[in-house]
Amino acid sequence: MRNLFLFLLIIFFSQNISAQTQDSTSQKRRFELSFGTNILFIPDSKLIDIREEEALIIPTSSILLFGELRPDHRMRIPLFFNLPIETKQFLVNNQLISERASPALGAGLEFRIFQIEIDEKSKVEFEVGPLISLLFDKKSNPRVSPLLAGRFRLQQNDNFVMFIGTSFNIGINVFGLYFGTGVLF
Repeated sequence: MRNLFLFLLIIFFSQNISAQTQDSTSQKRRFELSFGTNILFIPDSKLIDIREEEALIIPTSSILLFGELRPDHRMRIPLFFNLPIETKQFLVNNQLISERASPALGAGLEFRIFQIEIDEKSKVEFEVGPLISLLFDKKSNPRVSPLLAGRFRLQQNDNFVMFIGTSFNIGINVFGLYFGTGVLF
């Protein structure tokens, strides 16, 4: 984990020293802070057990605090904290079963794949990349897990951002849908 943090710091500082190309990041808007919601779906491994008992799965909602360092016009360094606001729930034989949902902290690298200009002050970008998350299980033991994430990001004017995206946590087979709004600094 410490090596990942050092790697991210080296990339961030090396990009700030190198020459910049002209785009929205050249306006000194190098950090995005966003708030949103994340809807998590139960792991596939549990689905097999639950299907045998004829269960209905209820997605788990959580609060998403999302920050993104923008050292380059193509590369982003996302940082996130995902705090569940409800338990994982499923219905088995008309009985509601609840299980504690874990908070997650994560970081990684994302790259802008494409950008569509809408007008002078509005654009849509698509970002995708590998991230790593730190989860805490039922006994508050930490667990590191890789995930892939991508999002469509609508930027209006110089600083307003709205986004919608998906993530897949490879380590625990959890699919997520997230959305929110934010500000560029």
